[in-house]
Amino acid sequence: MRNFSNRAVRGVLLVLAAAAAVATGAFGAAAGDVSEGSAAAETAPAAQPAPQTETANGVFAEGMQWLSGLMRMEVGDNSTRQILASFLVLLVSFVLRKAVLVFVFSALRKVTTRTRWRYDDKFVASMESPVSAFVLVIGIFLALTTLTLPALVDLFVLRAFQAATMTVLFWALLRFVDLLADVMADAARERDMAVYHFIPLLKKAVRVFLVMIAAVLVIQNLGYSVGSLLTGLGIGGLAVALAAQESLGNFFGSVSIAADRPFKVGDWIQVGDKIDGDVEEVGLRSTKVRTWAKSQLNIPNKVLANEIIENWSRMPKRRVKQVVGVTYETSAEDMDGLVQDIRRLLREDEGVHQEFILVNFTDFGASSLDVLVYYFTTSTKWLEHMDVRQRINLKIMRAVKARGLSIAFPTRTLYFEGDIARRLADRSESASGGEA
Repeated sequence: MRNFSNRAVRGVLLVLAAAAAVATGAFGAAAGDVSEGSAAAETAPAAQPAPQTETANGVFAEGMQWLSGLMRMEVGDNSTRQILASFLVLLVSFVLRKAVLVFVFSALRKVTTRTRWRYDDKFVASMESPVSAFVLVIGIFLALTTLTLPALVDLFVLRAFQAATMTVLFWALLRFVDLLADVMADAARERDMAVYHFIPLLKKAVRVFLVMIAAVLVIQNLGYSVGSLLTGLGIGGLAVALAAQESLGNFFGSVSIAADRPFKVGDWIQVGDKIDGDVEEVGLRSTKVRTWAKSQLNIPNKVLANEIIENWSRMPKRRVKQVVGVTYETSAEDMDGLVQDIRRLLREDEGVHQEFILVNFTDFGASSLDVLVYYFTTSTKWLEHMDVRQRINLKIMRAVKARGLSIAFPTRTLYFEGDIARRLADRSESASGGEA
């Protein structure tokens, strides 16, 4: 390196001296032409160019010799040519990466904007970063392979390249899984499928699984024994599993809920006597339910998986069962007419489901003649159901009034016999006589 430095300095000085000599000679030739005239100018230049030419040739030869020495210079075990080749490979990889982003993906974006399917745009956008990183990883690897490195460093570069390649490929795969989950979620939502609300749960599970597989493959490519690692993790995992039985139970409960689909987000469910409300969120550990009192219940999925769940939102129609009681003064003909009137008004109401309607005089009650009214509303929503029920009740009241009848209310008649009856009769007679 010292010899090369001395030769480099010498070469630079020679180049500067040659430039100065050429400039001085040119200036002197110009001055001689002015002072001596045209005759002297014809003879003078013939004798001076020879030293200048020899000096220039010597400087050029010295410069070429210096450049040759520069190309033969070594850094470690690598020559200048190898270093330049490695730099050029790295430069080409950056240029190629930029070209892929500018030309290839720009052309793909122009093509996808013309299609009606909106997911191809998302696919191109999601693959842009992984492809760019993949080109860069390959370029860095090829640039390093042009150099002469120690065997241990070469092995490390190879392992690092394998690990980086696997990481980029699984990165692209994770983005593809996200896009596939979006496609499935949109299709399930358009078809109003119950699995729609469980797709985020499945998406998280698949992502965790892929990350675990990627980690195992990367560790294996780095040269470590995956078997011994898994064995150690198995022993430790057993202890963790014993300490996390509840969490595992909730996880498998969420899996069973996703498989059976007893409810979805937005459904009104009832579980036992304490859980009654709308489902807000289904997670890996618990399910959130908003009660009618607007409090939020977090129910472990393990509990839900082992309980009887009543899903009110799955009702195709909503039932109404009630008894209308009229007074005992009602005649048989009026009772028959009233039953027919109630049947007719139910048939004519658009909010009543016409598949099954039941109106019959069923019982002689304690204080009324009972008419069973049994029907379903077309809407299962609570407010709409109550509006239909109120409208039907008002129509029944008008029908009862139109026939001159009365709706009975609880009454009780007492009959007295013997001494008590006679005493009451005597008091009644005496009271009426006194008033007279």
